[in-house]
Amino acid sequence: MNKRLLITLTAAVLLGGVAVGYTALSGAAPDNAAQSVPAGAGPRLMVLSNGKLSTVSRADGSREVTGQSCDRAYSAAGTISCLRPAGALKASELAVLDNDLRELKTVPLTGFPNRTRVSTSGRMVAWTLFVDGHSYAANGFSTSTGILDTKTGALVTSLEEFAVEGMAGRPVDTNYWGVTFTADDNRFYATMSTGGHRYLLEGDFAARKVKPLTDTDNVECPSLSPDGTRVAYKKAVDGDPQKGWRVSVLDLASREITELAETRSVDDQPAWVDDRTVTYGIQRDDGLNDVWAVPADGSGTPAVLVPEASSPAPLG
Repeated sequence: MNKRLLITLTAAVLLGGVAVGYTALSGAAPDNAAQSVPAGAGPRLMVLSNGKLSTVSRADGSREVTGQSCDRAYSAAGTISCLRPAGALKASELAVLDNDLRELKTVPLTGFPNRTRVSTSGRMVAWTLFVDGHSYAANGFSTSTGILDTKTGALVTSLEEFAVEGMAGRPVDTNYWGVTFTADDNRFYATMSTGGHRYLLEGDFAARKVKPLTDTDNVECPSLSPDGTRVAYKKAVDGDPQKGWRVSVLDLASREITELAETRSVDDQPAWVDDRTVTYGIQRDDGLNDVWAVPADGSGTPAVLVPEASSPAPLG
């Protein structure tokens, strides 16, 4: 019988200005792994533990590991987005699940799972896959990004179908990635590349159009703060993805940029724990990932939030 391995995390993470110690369970899912997302357990995070959907208590670090496998995942308001391979080479699928891990919708896709997000209400689901290439730092990579409205069933399999405001026609070399939704379930932010430039764009799902906002801040994989005023993102060092990415925060009103205390390269779409704390995944030398956290104002020191985990999503 498999046993859960208890690991005490000694690193302290600043959450709400208080240093909090974390205890976490890691390793493969046990035989009696929970098969639903626990409810009413206080502030929690959803993560992937070695590819298995899991929930972690932010109070004591206890971890519940399910048998559901995903390559990328995110959750909000009872809606879980799970990107996973479908078996054949480059064949993938989006599985939309509820908290009991019942499949509500499955969308067949082509490509390698890369990013996914769910709107705060749980209604909208977005995803990004690599169609060609496996890195945003590589030349000639190609992505496919889509959005599903789980309420109406409206499905956009590629943002390349949207009109680009301020550009004649649709540029033929566009790539989109890293969607993050606003509170109204219609507008969203994402990254668009075309003509050698990478733009932060604002999209309108109902109108089927996007509007580039800036190409000077190197905004990639934006993540909107809970208060809707800022985006956390990865910024190419010296504008060159070959040099890696710096986790930063852009104030949408003032365009002021704050580089966060994490100085290592972070190739991930950040996630906000609250209005003060940004989380992200970093791969270790042994190939496993840890979820790290850092204050959003540029202060403090990065610390491990959840060991042996990826794809963090706050559950309240």
